[in-house]
Amino acid sequence: MRLTLRTDYAFRILIYLASHSEGRATVAEVATAYDLSLHHLTKVAQGLRDLGVVEAIRGRGGGLRLSRPPASINIGQLARATEEDFALVECMGRGMCRISPACRLKGIFAEALTSFMDILDRYSLADVMGNRAELESLLGLGGAVT
Repeated sequence: MRLTLRTDYAFRILIYLASHSEGRATVAEVATAYDLSLHHLTKVAQGLRDLGVVEAIRGRGGGLRLSRPPASINIGQLARATEEDFALVECMGRGMCRISPACRLKGIFAEALTSFMDILDRYSLADVMGNRAELESLLGLGGAVT
């Protein structure tokens, strides 16, 4: 299973914002820090804003900031909100296979997906930020690795 770039970039934006000492940053700053497409990150940031996870600050000194504390941003909920499709095999989605009525593989993948999501549900952005100083350093935000 592989999450889409949209979900990957959403997590990256949130980590950057949670790492930033000012608590806000522009999409351009995030794009530069990760060496990612500004255009694509802008779309992802708009999606995060629509979900109510970040808020956009207009005007001089504007940018993005988290709209709530990192502890209240659940990793599993965010993955569900940013992914369009969790069908691990064709028969879990719209497709049909000739042996689908008798095949047990679909159930096994459904169980695996449930376990995967249960684990993501146990974590918040605050859990991801347990090594904030190291993240700040790697993102060029002035933090020192301890």
